[in-house]
Amino acid sequence: MEIVIDNIDRIPDAATQFIAHMGEEKLFAFYGEMGAGKTTFIAEVCRQLGATEDSGSPTFSIVNEYSDANGKPIYHFDFYRLESPAEALEIGAEDYFYSGNVCFMEWPERIGNLLPEEAVKVGIEELPDGRRIIRF
Repeated sequence: MEIVIDNIDRIPDAATQFIAHMGEEKLFAFYGEMGAGKTTFIAEVCRQLGATEDSGSPTFSIVNEYSDANGKPIYHFDFYRLESPAEALEIGAEDYFYSGNVCFMEWPERIGNLLPEEAVKVGIEELPDGRRIIRF
């Protein structure tokens, strides 16, 4: 699947499309350069899933927890600051991954083999003209 975001005003439409294609999947690994829009996109997806909490970047806390419209947890990880996959183990990342709840992960490459095989790989690429392409 490929979603093109022409400008920032189109992020809600892109999030709606993404949610429509999530299916029963729970684990989503977001790849993209710094500034590509991973956090902004995930925040909008969380908002549309019913999260009312501020869904900013969990860069310093590593993981933020929000509640969806049904009160179920949504976990948003930012692994950028991790020095090694062992740090993800220390925060109990695997418990989150196998909780049965939705997990959105930024910088999954930082956790190496801890990333579950079933995680949907989502790439966000910024084009020279400012558009973003989301592929999953």
